[in-house]
Order: sequence, then C-alpha cells, then structure tokens
Amino acid sequence: MKSITIDRSKRLKEEPGKGHNRWHPDIPPVLEVEPGEETLLETRDASDCQIQPGMTVADLVGLDAKVAHPLTGPVYVNGAEPGDLLEIEYVDITPQPHGWTRNRPGAGFLRDYFQEPYLVHWEIDGDWAISPQLPGVRIPNGSFMGTAGIAPSHAQLAQWTAREADLVRRGGIAFPPDPEDAVPPGGTIANEGLRTLPPRENCGNVDAKQLTTGSKLLIPVNVPGALYSAGDGHFAQGDSECCITAIEMGATAVVKFQLHKGVAETRGITFPRYSHPGYFLPPEWAAPRNFIATMGMPIRADGTQEGEDLTLAARNALLNMIDLLQERGWTREQAYVICSVTVDLRISNAVDLPNVTVSAFLPEDIFQG
Repeated sequence: MKSITIDRSKRLKEEPGKGHNRWHPDIPPVLEVEPGEETLLETRDASDCQIQPGMTVADLVGLDAKVAHPLTGPVYVNGAEPGDLLEIEYVDITPQPHGWTRNRPGAGFLRDYFQEPYLVHWEIDGDWAISPQLPGVRIPNGSFMGTAGIAPSHAQLAQWTAREADLVRRGGIAFPPDPEDAVPPGGTIANEGLRTLPPRENCGNVDAKQLTTGSKLLIPVNVPGALYSAGDGHFAQGDSECCITAIEMGATAVVKFQLHKGVAETRGITFPRYSHPGYFLPPEWAAPRNFIATMGMPIRADGTQEGEDLTLAARNALLNMIDLLQERGWTREQAYVICSVTVDLRISNAVDLPNVTVSAFLPEDIFQG
C-alpha cells in the first residue's frame, strides 16, 4: 500500500512536502497512484497540532489563526482528467487517541450568543470518546474526514475568488486569500490560494458526518490527476457542527480511487455527491433509537413573525435544545458543545408557511447511568 506518513510532533509548516492548507492547482503532488490502489494518508487535526492535552482556554491565545485546515496530499490519480468523476472510497478511518472541541469567539452558528472561548478535551479509545469537562457523556465513534477534496482549475480559482469577494462587498461573510500561515509559504500559491474554511464544488470542508468508513465520495475532476487531499478528522459530529468544531482529531485514512471517465462532463455534474452502501453508523446511532427533540420556527425573540427562514428556525431549535440541556444541569457552554458534537438539525417542514420548522435531535444514550 502506498502512503503519505507524517510526524505529528511537527506542524505542517515543518513538513511542507507532505501537505498544504490552501487550495490551488499548482500545488505539486506528493504521491502518484493508480485507480483501484489503496492509499494510506496520515493527517493532522484542524489546529495543525497546536491544541494539546492539558491546555486551557488561556493557552489558546496567540495560536496561529489561519492554519486550518492542514491537509495531507495532494495525491495524483493516474488517468484522471477534467470532465471525469473521481470516486473516493473510504476503506478505513482510524482515530488518534486525543481530540478536542472549542468555541471560538466570533465563529459558529450561535456566535452572537456565545462570545467567550471554551475548550473541551476528549479521550478516545477507538470506540468511544469521553471528556473530563463533560462527565457522564460518552460519544460513539463516527470517524470521518471533515475536509477532503481535489484541486480547482485556474479558471475556478479566479471565479470562486471573485464570487466570494462580491459576497463580502454585499455585506456577507467570506475569507479571501491570505498568505499568513499559508503552506506552501510565499509566492503565488500563498497569495492566491483559496482558504479551506468553506466547502466549494471541489468538496473540501463539507463536514458531512455520513462520510464514514465504507462511504464513497464523488467529485468532478478539474485538473489532470485530480490532486486529492484530506485532513481535519472528526471522531464524531452533530449535523450542523454548531460551535464550529466537532470532536477534532488527527486520523489515518485508507482510501481507494476509481474513475468514471467523462461522466461529470456528459451528465453536467458540477457539485460533489456521496453514498454509503449500508448504515453510516450503527442503526441505533444513525437514527437515533432513543432521542428527545426540540423544535424551532422563524419567530424572533421579540415575537416578530418571519417567513420561510430556515436559518432562524434552526437557531431557535438549537437555543431550545440548549435550554433543555441547562434544565438538566449542564452549563450553557457545555450544552453548546454537546449540540455541536452529537445533536442533529433536520428540516421537519419547508412548506407550511409561515412556520417552516427545524428539529434538533439529541440521542439520549450518550448519557451514561
């Protein structure tokens, strides 16, 4: 099996030949593989190994802020050409023994409600994660790669940069190219490379918790060789990752590539797809078997009725779940982390106007005893 191995005692910038943290078509491949060939990739956590066991919130001050996400690769897939559809099968994903979850002020879905930093450490034994900061909580293994994708073309690089800059001009939030903390450092790639924070048509940071072992990710190829990279392993996550982090960890992924020649071009496929031949988690956790859910509708705290606003409904569902968890004795910060790592947001209805409804599902079996 071909592999890219790393030294997790080192930062990505100390092993720049093993990976990158910007998307750019000119990043040279680290490895070349054939379709059907299993490939092992060792990856760093989203903080680029900066958050270590025993650290406190005070230790987060001064960390490099623009390193996310350190990716291992790229891998050049022989025969891949623009217009093809690249299939990535996740043969195995193995977690490292330590994980963390943090709330970063100014980020996250409820950033206006949670403006203080918070940090939780997790001990991972392969099947479960437990935390001294959340006594009595046990989270099952749902390991997946939060960030995985392929290189954009030069045309896509220019197009996506322009559309995100336009969004910022219109008052939206996006993160333009920035050479600070970039790997590779300096030069055109650092200055032009796209930040890995948002997902795009090349996949990237989609944080889709269903991409567990056995799943297949399909991405339209943009450049010769496709140039696949992965990182940002998650041991577990709720659908929404509301506090902006899951159970973040280093991981080892074994992947296998297949090519569907010309399929993206002939079928007009421009966005990623993914599938799983079985349950992405054991059925009692994928469903889940034993849950309590809170509802949210597009009604503001002052009673103002909004219409067809699924974002507001989702916020209200989460706030109601946080209230429920506080009723059970958890602090607001603990409740926010529990929501981020295990609560799933699901659209209950998008048609019963004005009150479209989102539900937040909490699996009760994470609580021991």
